[in-house]
Amino acid sequence: MHEYIRCTTLSVLGSLGVSCYILADTFFVSKGLGTNGLAALNLAIPVYNFIHGTGLMLGIGGATKFSIYRSQKQKEQVNQLYTNTLCLAVLFSTVFVLFGLFFSRHLAQILGGDDNILEMTDTYLKWLLIFSPAFILNDIFLCFVRNDESPQLSMMAMLIGSFSNIILDYIFIFPLRMGIFGAVFATGLSPVISMLMMLPHWLGKRNTFHVTRTKIRACVAMQTLSLGFPSLIAQLSSGIVMITFNAIILDLKGSTGIAAYGVIANISLVTVALYTGIAQGVQPLVSSFYGKGDSRQVRTVSKHAIATVLAVSCVVYLLIFIYSRQITAVFNSEKNMELYEIAVPGLRLYFLSSAFAGYNIILATLLTSIENALPSHILSLLRGLILIIPLTFLLSSLWGMTGVWLAYPITELLTALLGLIIVHPYAR
Repeated sequence: MHEYIRCTTLSVLGSLGVSCYILADTFFVSKGLGTNGLAALNLAIPVYNFIHGTGLMLGIGGATKFSIYRSQKQKEQVNQLYTNTLCLAVLFSTVFVLFGLFFSRHLAQILGGDDNILEMTDTYLKWLLIFSPAFILNDIFLCFVRNDESPQLSMMAMLIGSFSNIILDYIFIFPLRMGIFGAVFATGLSPVISMLMMLPHWLGKRNTFHVTRTKIRACVAMQTLSLGFPSLIAQLSSGIVMITFNAIILDLKGSTGIAAYGVIANISLVTVALYTGIAQGVQPLVSSFYGKGDSRQVRTVSKHAIATVLAVSCVVYLLIFIYSRQITAVFNSEKNMELYEIAVPGLRLYFLSSAFAGYNIILATLLTSIENALPSHILSLLRGLILIIPLTFLLSSLWGMTGVWLAYPITELLTALLGLIIVHPYAR
């Protein structure tokens, strides 16, 4: 129990730190550049989700298998796995960077950037993609270091990276007046600072994973991608949902509606970070017990994790319901009354999903931790693509903005019900 509390607490703190990357940008951009800046940033967030999701796919996928190999003392397989994971990181990063250099403006237009916000959206996207190697490598290192019995260092690296982003955001946007470029430059430097904080792990003697001379093995790569795929889907689906919501809301309420959704999306980043932090905290414990064949401990830790995420989600919704107007005010420097009218009921309806979303995230991670990736993939695809997209279009056509907000909790509820059916055999 002590180890469970330690791992989950440290992981939650660190995950919250990562979520503050975009949250800090949103706060300072809303203060410095107003509603247009907030709308431009909101259009770019799906791309950040995709980059971060790729990093988590490689990091969590690789680190899950790393925990199993490590518990079985298979040192050679550990090093081969780590090296292959880094090679995959280089491959994905190259694609992102090239996309940023040559296609960022087209992407900004596709995402909905009009004449008012196109330039800001293009700038943010271009540099976000150029910094993608830093984001991806940081996610990988954080996962491996955490699973290498250094959760404190992983947490500190994430927190210092996040605090650096907050400080640099302020300096670049206000004293230096660098505008939207200042926001993305601060965000891009933060994972670099985070990686520098983890240097002691490599320089010390505790590090049990190393780069080795090995061939790129397709089977190892597929294992990593398969185990990490739910993490990618979770982030990718958030991006796709944002794109869908942005398109529908733009038609219903214009740029102010998109700015209002930006408030909700940023709070969602924080709440999902809480659930993801709990999930990532228990993952190395579950994988280690699974590798040792201790099914009783696997079930015990899993029950603790589900109970924790449900309790946290109830507190989250209560706070959001009570303080929805105050939350909106933080991002509404222009005192736009229409923004209040859209965002306040949106927060209260959208976050009805809290308990269901938390349960779905923790369940997907637990299934992956015991190398049962297929049901995890199914749950992730249902909540991220298969249900949410058609429900958003259907409910928005029936009930307008109310339908948009309700699409998310209904999706999470339906996915959670299926999850209960899937997990039933494992609960015995």
